[in-house]
Parts: sequence; C-alpha cells; structure tokens
Amino acid sequence: MADKTHHTCFPDAQEDVGHSIKIAENDQSRSKSYKLAYNDREFMTRDELRPVRLQLELMKPELLQQEHDIQATVVIFGGTRMPEEHVARERLDAAEKKAAEDPESELCRCSIRFAKRVLAKAKYYEEARKLGRLLSEAPHAGLGCDLVVMTGGGPGIMEAAYRGAHDACSKNIVLNIVLPHEQAPNPYITPELCFQFHYFSIRKMHFLMRAHALVAFPGGYGTMDELFETLTLIQTKKIKPLPVLLFGREFWEKALNFEFLMEEGVIDPDDLNIFQYVDSAEEAARIILSHNGERPEI
Repeated sequence: MADKTHHTCFPDAQEDVGHSIKIAENDQSRSKSYKLAYNDREFMTRDELRPVRLQLELMKPELLQQEHDIQATVVIFGGTRMPEEHVARERLDAAEKKAAEDPESELCRCSIRFAKRVLAKAKYYEEARKLGRLLSEAPHAGLGCDLVVMTGGGPGIMEAAYRGAHDACSKNIVLNIVLPHEQAPNPYITPELCFQFHYFSIRKMHFLMRAHALVAFPGGYGTMDELFETLTLIQTKKIKPLPVLLFGREFWEKALNFEFLMEEGVIDPDDLNIFQYVDSAEEAARIILSHNGERPEI
C-alpha cells in the first residue's frame, strides 16, 4: 500500500477529537452544540446533511482503493439465491420431505418447483467461482496492473466470484449495501476492501469507476438494475464501451427479449452489440483478457 502520510503544522482531526473530550465537564461542554461537527453522529445523520454523506460514501472507497493501488476491476453480478449444488440439493430434499407430510399443500408443491429450478442453476455458482479464479490468476502485463474481481456483498453468485479470487490468493473488492436482511461479510473477502454503503446510487457508481468488464449471471431485480444501469450508460456514451457479458444464454434469452425491443423500435439494432452471451468461465475470461490486451491461454 502506498504511504500517503504527510506532515503539516496543523493537528489532525483525530488529535482534536482526543483533545476535545479531555476537558472538564460542565453544562456547556455537555451541550450537543459543543461537539465537533464531524464527531457528532446525531448531527451527521440529519436529513440536511445528506449531500455530505453522499460525498463521504464516494470518497471513502475511492481513497482506500487508491491506497491499495486498485486500478482495474472486473465486476461480477448475479443472484443471491444460487447456492452451491450440494446446498441446493439439500433444500430440494427438505422441500420434498415437507411436501410428503402435507401432500395437498399447493405451497409445498410450489416450493418443490422453485427448489428444482434453483438446483438446475446451481452450476452457475461453480462457473462464477471458476471465473473469479481465472481472472485473478491470469498475468496482466499488457494492462500494466492486476484485474481485481469486484462484486456485491451477498451470498450466491457474488460469494462464488470473490471466493474464486480468494482461491487464487488474490485481492477481491466487495461493495455491500445496508439492507434489513443483510448478511455478515465472510472470510473469503479481502478485509481491507470490504465496503458498506447506504446509497445505492453511489455504490453503483463505484462498481463502474474502474471497471474493465462486467459479467451478469442469472439474477433478479438487483442484477437487472445493475445490468441496465451499465447498458444505459454505454448506450448514451456516458461511459466508454467495455465488455458486458450475459452469462447463461438460455436464462437471459428467456428473461429479457432484446430482439422484441429492437423490433418495437425502442432500441437500435446497434444496441444489441453492447452485450454478448457466454456460457463458460473460460469463454468469459478469454473475452475479458483479450479486450484488455492480453493473449490468454485458457
């Protein structure tokens, strides 16, 4: 990590926090107004301070990534509900056992159908893990820096991707978001690059600030949101083109009918060239590395 330490004649902010709490207590020093503004949580979380909090969420991950010399990322999105195959199989077994106890239950029959579909897509967990490993292991001499896997902080596909980077003993970056059902970070994540966000908008900006490619595995609303944000920014030339890979043609062609959008005239034929389908980790890695000036042997 680059040493950003520098000396000035001014005390730093942490020193002044220490000085401010050493004074003798009285009515004045106990007053909320006396707290240093940046050390006053109640003040910092006021509605009027939203612009300041937005700026802080932009700056903190940016400064820490600079300190860790993160220059290029591959962003991997995908559903949180796609576990490893053995977990998916256990869930199907549990659903079938429950249905056997109540064979008339429509809810139980639905649970079995859903569990079977999840099991059918469990292969994507291993493919995401393999892709995370391949990208982390590949030499990047032509790029001049390492490609670092970046994901959201959830389970499923995201866990698989940063787990693959962990398998290769490489850094990974996780951008978590505060949600009511939030999961705690797990040991596969690089601790120094595990960030937590309040604002979806700033989080999505960070996903793309260093992105050299984006891979979208099958997923739900969150995956769609992140995918369409990227497609829109490329279409409107707000960001430079980069490989956008839809992993799993069978899923994506059913989930999103891009041809219909073109035929209806709401997108141009050229807009279909913004993305491409892939069906294996090796194929995705070759496209990404070739785009970034490498000659991959995968």
